[in-house]
Amino acid sequence: MIPFVTLNNGIQMPQLGLGIYDPQPDHDIRQAVLWALEMGYRLLDTATIYKNERQVGQAMRDSGIARDEIFLTTKVWNEDQGYESTIKAFDESLRKLQTDYVDLYLIHWPVREHRIQTWKALEKIYAEGRARAVGVSNYYAPHFEELWPHTDLIPAVNQFELSPYCYLPQELDYCRARGIQVEGYASLVRGLKSGDSRLIAIAEKYGKSTFQILIKWSLQQGAVTIPKSVTKSRLKANLEVFDFEISPEDMAQMNTWHDNTRVAEDPMDYY
Repeated sequence: MIPFVTLNNGIQMPQLGLGIYDPQPDHDIRQAVLWALEMGYRLLDTATIYKNERQVGQAMRDSGIARDEIFLTTKVWNEDQGYESTIKAFDESLRKLQTDYVDLYLIHWPVREHRIQTWKALEKIYAEGRARAVGVSNYYAPHFEELWPHTDLIPAVNQFELSPYCYLPQELDYCRARGIQVEGYASLVRGLKSGDSRLIAIAEKYGKSTFQILIKWSLQQGAVTIPKSVTKSRLKANLEVFDFEISPEDMAQMNTWHDNTRVAEDPMDYY
């Protein structure tokens, strides 16, 4: 049901997955991941700073699904960046996730004083086969321009905030031109735009929820999309986006909605 994209090193990545950021300590992340895997999700996106790698790893084991059927992403946090500390952080992530490799390892934010050495650490991890692909998160064109003189390895993925309200086509085009797969987070804008009458009108036109329209918009941009939820009904609804297409005219309209609404920091604050 979920299509795949092929990364620049030839491996396949599901285009729709589960983002596992959740700030609520009372939420049962293990159960949410189990539900997601039972429903057919195969892309799981976590990070050291989310403090739930242990629960994600346990859910993967408890699911009974073969490890090689799951595409697992985690990220190195800002305070762990630098060459040796990134490798140490990666080893700790593997231990918590109860696995000997991840499918994708990302630099979470482009920390100015460490980003070159952090990338060098990812190159080593990739060369050792302990990450099937490596990439970055929250990078815009100037960050890449700084990186290119120091590497021959093109990041496989760039994960950044993407919604009609935070739509920067020049960043999408930059990545596409270089074979970097865009992965969008905060596609649902944490519900901040669910009352937008324009969005409601399009949702009613297609007989879908506003959240489903936002997920579909991101998918139709060609992005890997990782909406976040710990609710069983919402997890199911987030998958029900492959039985319709948003028309080119409605996509074009939604592409005009950018107002720089963000739920995370602006990556240019890191430049």
